[in-house]
This record gives sequence, structure tokens and C-alpha cells, in this order.
Amino acid sequence: MPISKKSPLAPTRCALGLGSNLGDPQANLENAVQLLDRTNGITVVTRSSDYRTPPWGPVPQDDYVNICLVVDTTLSPQDLLKRCLETEAELGRVRDIRWGPRKIDIDVLIYGLEKVEETDLEIPHPRMGDRAFVLIPLSEIWPDAPLGDGRTAAEALETCPDQEGVVKLD
Repeated sequence: MPISKKSPLAPTRCALGLGSNLGDPQANLENAVQLLDRTNGITVVTRSSDYRTPPWGPVPQDDYVNICLVVDTTLSPQDLLKRCLETEAELGRVRDIRWGPRKIDIDVLIYGLEKVEETDLEIPHPRMGDRAFVLIPLSEIWPDAPLGDGRTAAEALETCPDQEGVVKLD
């Protein structure tokens, strides 16, 4: 009898943000989605379109391709983060320059309605409500996503700056 990736625990609805700007960004993102979806305790519910986005931060670099995922998980917030970091490592992510170019980046944005404040994990992601490269793909697939500040993703997008730099790819 095959082993199911479903757990007897009720899953939590979460949002992940993924980005890449090294190598073949779209292939990197697709590989990350597949690895996450094959993980026991994680089910990818929906995936946004791909968006070309300008780099954020002080390091000159190529544009990114960003997506968001809605996942259901029976993993704890820390275990979900651990699996995201393992997926980055499996795909060759090297952490050397803060805000620098990367083959893959996976952020836990939302974990149900939970708030987590630990040294290595803050949920909901504290800056997602100000970043068009997160809000545009997130609003596409989960407009009512709770940002933790009383706004939904769609509401935050209404006043978010820098939207013109985010371009939907075919």
C-alpha cells in the first residue's frame, strides 16, 4: 500500500514567496515548486503566474522572476521554514551577499492566522505589505490573504508603490 503524503492533522493554509535571478529563473522556480509539492506534509494548492520584477535592495543585479504559492501544510512554522531552506540548498542556493543575486529564494509569508516572532522566522512576513513583487502574485491567487496588519493582500496592493515595475510573463 503506497504511503500518502497526507497527515491525519488538519492542514494550515499558508503562502510562500519565491524568487530567482540566476541561471534559468523560471526553471529554478518550477523545480522548487515540484520539490515542495513532493514533501510529506506540504500540498501546493495553487501557483501564481510568473512576474519579472526589478531587484530590491542596494546590490546591482539582474531582474528577478517572482511567484507566490498557496500551500496547505501539516508542518509547524519552523519545519516549513526548514523545508524551504532545504529546498533552496538542494537547488544550489549560496548565501553570500545580503539582498544579492540568488538562484532561488523561498520565504514563508503567511502561516494561517498565526503570528511567529523568533530570531530566524517572523510570520506574517513583516515587509510583504509594502512589496509589489509579493503582493501582485499573492493577490492573483489569494486576494483575501490575511497580512496580519488588518489588511488583505488585495487591500494592501491598492496603495503599494512600485507596481509598474512588476510585469506578468507569458
